[in-house]
Amino acid sequence: MRFWNLLASAAIVAALAGCTNETLDATTSVDIKSVRNKTEYQVSAPMVKKMSELGMQKQAPIALRIFKEEGTLEVWKANTANRFQLLKTYKICAWSGKLGPKVKEGDRQAPEGFYPLFPRQMNPNSNYYLAINTGYPNAYDKANGRQGTHLMIHGACSSSGCYSMTDEQMIEIFALARDSFKGGQESVQLQAFPFRMTAENMARHRDNPNIDFWKMLKVGYDQFEVTKRPPEVNVCEKKYVFNQQASGPFNPGGQCPAMSTPPALQVAMASFEKSYQTDYDKAMKKYDGMVWYEPSEAERKAIVAKQRVGRELAYAPTGNSLDAGKMMKASDLEKKIALQKEAEETKQAVEIQKKELEKATDGGKHVPVPAANPIPQPVMQAAVEQPKKSFWSLFFKSEPELQMPAPVVITPEQQATAAPQTQAAPATTAKQAKAPAPAAQQQAAAVTTATTPSADAAAEAPVMTEEPPKKRPFWKIWGN
Repeated sequence: MRFWNLLASAAIVAALAGCTNETLDATTSVDIKSVRNKTEYQVSAPMVKKMSELGMQKQAPIALRIFKEEGTLEVWKANTANRFQLLKTYKICAWSGKLGPKVKEGDRQAPEGFYPLFPRQMNPNSNYYLAINTGYPNAYDKANGRQGTHLMIHGACSSSGCYSMTDEQMIEIFALARDSFKGGQESVQLQAFPFRMTAENMARHRDNPNIDFWKMLKVGYDQFEVTKRPPEVNVCEKKYVFNQQASGPFNPGGQCPAMSTPPALQVAMASFEKSYQTDYDKAMKKYDGMVWYEPSEAERKAIVAKQRVGRELAYAPTGNSLDAGKMMKASDLEKKIALQKEAEETKQAVEIQKKELEKATDGGKHVPVPAANPIPQPVMQAAVEQPKKSFWSLFFKSEPELQMPAPVVITPEQQATAAPQTQAAPATTAKQAKAPAPAAQQQAAAVTTATTPSADAAAEAPVMTEEPPKKRPFWKIWGN
């Protein structure tokens, strides 16, 4: 038994070593304008010739593999030995989000995982030329509470969670799937990966928060690499399981039944994993102290901005992560992420303020009146209008209203002589005290009180006396 297992393993490895397939160019020569019926389009003669060279029938089964990071979609097709070989590689025109699985509706993430594509998922009437529904969410996604709808592989080169191709590419992919269904294939397996799961790539992305999910996908990836056959996929305990012989049915959310790996596959995978571990250890030394910076969708779009020039707005290609990302020191990446977080928080604060302003102003229709200034402001009195002067006023010089009298200096000797003559003012009767003083007397009293110095000040300062005004001769009429 041991001998037969080793023999089977050697045969698988030999088949793997002999698979050095050449592929057609990633571009396609399809002329969309000349296609009359897109759903009945027949693959080109060069592609049919390539199939023949690889030992493939036109209606043989196919499998699709997607690698987000490098932005490629591969079409694999079964040969007469029922082993799949790479037929053609297409460059994905647009995919949204970043590396990692889709988790919820609206997160703009393109799905990752294993998805069966059935004939009912082919959409010839898509708004994006042609489309194939990925079937997201699958059993694994549902068991883990992941949500999303209408996740497609379609044309038009515009993505919001889908894998979008050009129309020329999509008409070929659609035709290849249609032909395989006509040949009796029940479902086409779609394998959507973040990147090729080599030892070096796994080491490069070892710090990504999705690494455990990717390690689970890697089991199915490795088995396809070894066997060149799409793995049998099941889900139990909310996990993917591949090529397992089970004692009972699989329940996506329940406990896994007793399982075992076929012996031949187990031997082949043991040899593969040993070689992988050696390569992984080398890669870890290579990337010691370094981490991969995963670019955003906007950063990927920036590197292909020139491709959008002169095209309609719906055409929105995105570059691949390999070109937009880079290896960095861990400390430099932390600083970069901190700056990005700060910028994002600032952007969110501005958006919140904008929404609050729109809410307060009813979308700009009603602008609130600002409240009055609580700080009292000085009241500005209007200037008193001066009465107009008559002609006769030219002959008479009126006295100024508040003209200060000319000061008269009194010497200390004169002040001492005049002091004994000062008499006490007569006492005011009660009746006079109660009677209100005329307005003129009150004003005079106020002026006297304000201008009369204290006794101490009078002893030091010279006494100011008022000099009677002189009469003006009548002939001096001009005021000079």
